[in-house]
Amino acid sequence: MTTSTPAADGRGRGAQEAGYQPDPRRWRALWVTLVAGFMSLLDVTIVAVALPTIQHALGASPAQVQWVVSGYALTFALALVTAGRLGDALDRRRIFLLSLSAFVLVSAACGAAPNITLLVVARLAQGLAAGFMAPQNSALIQQLFRGAERGRAFGFFGATVGISSAVGPITGGAILALASGADGWRWIFYVNVPIGVLAVLLGRRLLPRVEGSGRSHVDATGVLLLGLGVLALMYPLVQAESGGIDRLWWLFPAGALVLVAFAQWQRRLVARGDQPLLDPRLFSTVRGYAVGAGVGTLYFIGFSGVWLVFALFYQHGLGFSPLRSGLAVTPFAVGSSVAAVIAGRLVERLGRLLTVCGLAGVILGLGGTALLLRYVDLGIAPWVAAPVLFLGGVGGGFVVSPNFTMTLRDVPVRMAGAAGGALQTGQRLGAAVGTAALPGLYYLVLGRHHDYRAAVVLALVAALIGMVASLALATFDWRRDRPTHMRPREVADDPVRSGRS
Repeated sequence: MTTSTPAADGRGRGAQEAGYQPDPRRWRALWVTLVAGFMSLLDVTIVAVALPTIQHALGASPAQVQWVVSGYALTFALALVTAGRLGDALDRRRIFLLSLSAFVLVSAACGAAPNITLLVVARLAQGLAAGFMAPQNSALIQQLFRGAERGRAFGFFGATVGISSAVGPITGGAILALASGADGWRWIFYVNVPIGVLAVLLGRRLLPRVEGSGRSHVDATGVLLLGLGVLALMYPLVQAESGGIDRLWWLFPAGALVLVAFAQWQRRLVARGDQPLLDPRLFSTVRGYAVGAGVGTLYFIGFSGVWLVFALFYQHGLGFSPLRSGLAVTPFAVGSSVAAVIAGRLVERLGRLLTVCGLAGVILGLGGTALLLRYVDLGIAPWVAAPVLFLGGVGGGFVVSPNFTMTLRDVPVRMAGAAGGALQTGQRLGAAVGTAALPGLYYLVLGRHHDYRAAVVLALVAALIGMVASLALATFDWRRDRPTHMRPREVADDPVRSGRS
């Protein structure tokens, strides 16, 4: 491995830490990025509960209205890595504020959409804005914080990820309950506007003015290859409810081949000294990055899909309202938010062990919930399951934020945007698999056996398979890393520059 590379500026991590001056506004700036991140992630799930209302109000077909959810997820995932690289090369603050402003404007456009076509177009634009904003969040945390403070900051970030995913259904249900009438669904989008405007104003005042690497060139060929590869993998998944997997299965191997070509192209750029879109040495030489990306992807397969399954079971199987359905899964969100903040303080001491314990807690929580829903009287089962779901939420809080910290802690700050974008792209792909596969399995069992209990239990078991695979990978990393995970990270050499694993 050569030491002359555009990804390295000649300084080790010790030099970077020695020159670090804490920004006195860093904690207030963090809350600005967390609010923006919460809005963008909440919009992945909050709209799901309003789809029947939107379909009726706009006279849309099931396939059209599905694009209100799936179109957002698709453009969100497509933008992440490119947006992260642009933030590294140019100015994270500027890209964050521009994308947040765009998110606010298209949220208003979504709420005002007079027909389903314009709503879908606005949602595609909203997902693109969210995708440009998301990698700047994790990159700004790495830029603003060091050492134990970084772990605490990622703890708050992990709480934001967990809460936004889990409370989407209850938030959507509450808005629909409060905003009565045929146009009540529009407030699901309008609510972003005042919050977003406030975040833009505070962000202009609090976020640091730090320039990027100064290299404005972005690998256009890499952008094209990565975009085509991610599109090919996600498109059949976002079309799953209309038979997309059966019709478009051939896109999976095609997408995999395009991503292999992308990886080869990135290696070629590195070999000749050019700047890649996503430096492949992140996966081969940055300690913990590849494993952390794998853990996050596998976890989100089960984590994201399970909320749709719960919503289907409680609303269709038990006749719950959207609000009551959301309240039934609130214990998970509460446990996750509390544990994520605590985990941020423990991650530097316990390392990957925290993720292992967290995954075990999620498996126990969701497995116990499945057993209760299968064998306990359905009149009381959702409420009896509340303590077990709380346990699962505590476990989830020990997974997301520590995994972000462990995965990104050795990434040089100048590469933080691209690294965070790639990490979240894997999570979005995992979420797409989960939200397509788990409800699909639920409907399959329900159609064959007309048994709501069996349908929800088998879907939860499928989610647990992804969790168990994630636990196996995290356990492998913990056992391998035990002798060295306590070493001082602040004085380690730049792993991308040195080429050490």
